[in-house]
Amino acid sequence: MPLYLSPSQNHRFLMDQMQPALAYDGGPLRPWQNKLRRKLRQLIGFPDVERPALKVRTLGKQQHELGSIEKIAFPAEARSDILAYFCVPHDLQPPYPLMICLQGHSTGMHNSIARDIEDETQPIEVAGDRDFALGAMRHGFAALCIEQRSFGYRGEKVQEKRAAHQCHDAVMQALMLGRTLAGERVFDVDRGLDYLESRGDVDMKRVGVMGNSGGGTISVYSAALLDRIQFAMPSCGFCTYRDSIMSIYHCGDNYVPGILQWAEAADVIGLFAPKPLVIVTGKTDPIFPLKGVRKAFRDVQTIYEAADARDRCALVVGPEGHRFYEELGWKKLLQLLEK
Repeated sequence: MPLYLSPSQNHRFLMDQMQPALAYDGGPLRPWQNKLRRKLRQLIGFPDVERPALKVRTLGKQQHELGSIEKIAFPAEARSDILAYFCVPHDLQPPYPLMICLQGHSTGMHNSIARDIEDETQPIEVAGDRDFALGAMRHGFAALCIEQRSFGYRGEKVQEKRAAHQCHDAVMQALMLGRTLAGERVFDVDRGLDYLESRGDVDMKRVGVMGNSGGGTISVYSAALLDRIQFAMPSCGFCTYRDSIMSIYHCGDNYVPGILQWAEAADVIGLFAPKPLVIVTGKTDPIFPLKGVRKAFRDVQTIYEAADARDRCALVVGPEGHRFYEELGWKKLLQLLEK
């Protein structure tokens, strides 16, 4: 008789036995969405805090060949400030359609404008089409690039003893406070929406969210939880939990305590139906494998079908690995936005 000594053996057994209590079962869509959204908000530890006055500060401005870029700061909550770039293409007239852009691990928001983090006047090469703001401007959209907590400029710099992994300390501390880092990042997107609404020159009926990897993950949760988001394009951050983050080592910022008791990934993004959704993935992505992505997307299609909106969700598969595919993704998104 074999001995089962690895924790993953037991966890996979438990996962195989588990039937998520709020997985979509084909019933009326809106009551199911409302119920799961309330549960997801609880599971992710979405901060229920007083929102300070925005008091937006301009930290710098520059002109790019594609348009203007303004670096700004505003408070998320009492002791957490958001850094962002607000980017507008030349000749784009208000009210602006806009894409919120979120970077992933080992990157920062400076990649969205292809500038050096130490000297933002210096251009850099950005691999994998991760210059999200420039891509948005190339396609006629303004952009708000939010620096996510624990990435880039918002990495931990005060705590004396820090983990080697950039997110680890924030993940663990958030859990002790009844939060998750993912929930805090979604809250920052919501505060970004507060800022956009306050400007008066953004078309709030045409505001979307996108990101790759860790940015793709937060794009999924933001789309699921934040009503003001009107379209979404998560990249390399959507797959069945079983085939992705439950099968390999990954950063703790991907994990939501107890979520598999209630829902799978398709159920989460199904909360966004019937709004336009483009899921981008890579054919050889080892983190979010294509087989699991296709399975989850089939379940998403079922939910969109129930919303009479099957033609408003799409899966785009790029020819390489864990990266964004600008032309493929934007081409499909613009098609969906025309419907």
